Amino acid sequence: MTPVTCMAGRRLALFGLGGSGLATARALVAGGARVLASDDDPARMEAARAHGVDTGDLRAADWSGYDAFVLSPGVPLTHPEPHWSVDLARAAGVDIIGDVELFCRERAHLAPDAPFVAITGTNGKSTTTALVAHVLRLAGRDVQMGGNIGTAILSLAPPAEDRAHVIEMSSFQIDLAPSIAPSVGVLMNITPDHLDRHGTMANYAAVKARLVAGAEVAVIVVDDEPSRAIHDQLVAAGRPVVAITEGLLPGDGYRYEGSCVFRTTGTITRQVADLRGVGSLRGVHNAQNAAVALAVADALGADEGAVVAALATFPGLQHRMEEVGRLGRVVFINDSKATNADSAEKALASCEHVFWILGGKPKEGGIESLAPYFPRVAKAYLVGEAADAFAASLHGAAPYLHCGTLDRAVAAAAADAAASPHPDPVVLLSPACASYDQYRSFETRGDHFRDLVRALPGLARP
Repeated sequence: MTPVTCMAGRRLALFGLGGSGLATARALVAGGARVLASDDDPARMEAARAHGVDTGDLRAADWSGYDAFVLSPGVPLTHPEPHWSVDLARAAGVDIIGDVELFCRERAHLAPDAPFVAITGTNGKSTTTALVAHVLRLAGRDVQMGGNIGTAILSLAPPAEDRAHVIEMSSFQIDLAPSIAPSVGVLMNITPDHLDRHGTMANYAAVKARLVAGAEVAVIVVDDEPSRAIHDQLVAAGRPVVAITEGLLPGDGYRYEGSCVFRTTGTITRQVADLRGVGSLRGVHNAQNAAVALAVADALGADEGAVVAALATFPGLQHRMEEVGRLGRVVFINDSKATNADSAEKALASCEHVFWILGGKPKEGGIESLAPYFPRVAKAYLVGEAADAFAASLHGAAPYLHCGTLDRAVAAAAADAAASPHPDPVVLLSPACASYDQYRSFETRGDHFRDLVRALPGLARP
């Protein structure tokens, strides 16, 4: 835990007592703050009281006495409309902040030079966060990893000059962290997402830009227009920026091509890593992730050779291009975290002969954008609510089978892949859908896929 000692003696209101909210309340109490916490769920209020946190109805509270209001990131700040607690805080002139902001203030209070890597982006940030943490650990650093990837930031050990925090951040968390100024800020990409919470793409991009604008070093993948524009603005302002791209570099930085990563410094370009044979970093998108990890490690002064060696031992992230096992020539990959078409595109681009399991609760746009990859699909296996719509998209472009449920899809895909003459057939769960029609989360869906695959006779685990 990181006790928030910079708030000792101050009065704070807090709304939202889920995982990160309860961790925040406990960290504030441990640091000596006086907290009144609230939630719409009575069970969460009871759990907070069991941990020594005072709870009550913030509607009846005297807001004039609060020094700050801590809002959980899942609670609406601006769109589709502010939560009632936000209205009360604003009416009283109380600052509205989140758990990341509290961490930033505690870092400034305890160890302002403590290494702090903050990573954001619409897609790919979880794998990159895990990869950066992995290579820094193997390069000899004390690393704490958390944020949006799982462990709440205030549940981690406190900031210290010999300890690096590697934190995945959503746009919701950035929106509640006005003083964020990481040692290294990473922007992976910006594509339409969470517009119901930000209103417009311009608002969404502006929130993402704040993370890198305050960083000592910004690492930006410049392969989409909004990210490229943010990169150019920071360069024009004289800020230290490292560009990552698959195309032409706008100066010094890292370029990725196929499985290889190259670094350009001045007029010299050299290859620094080749990921061929690293199953957990399959695909060009993982070469991008590796380039980012190399850039972050370099900014923190880590040895390049140790970082390159660490790439080869990356175990991968559960539910994101996770190799579950092999059955003869057939490899089974769990990409349940691909809950939209943009994310599924990365998986399809990584495989040449795919037995593709997809479907679930559909997202806007469906899979129309994936049409260029349909020639790679040996056969598709459709599950969940989206099955009929996806069948219409695939009709005439790739063979498909209505399976309905994941167990039927795995059995059919495994049998068809085993009969394929292709030298490297892949059974891929990359749903391009949310899970909520049949599963409570993408993790539950991915766990079920893994269990089904591991039950296949003769499976060899990686």
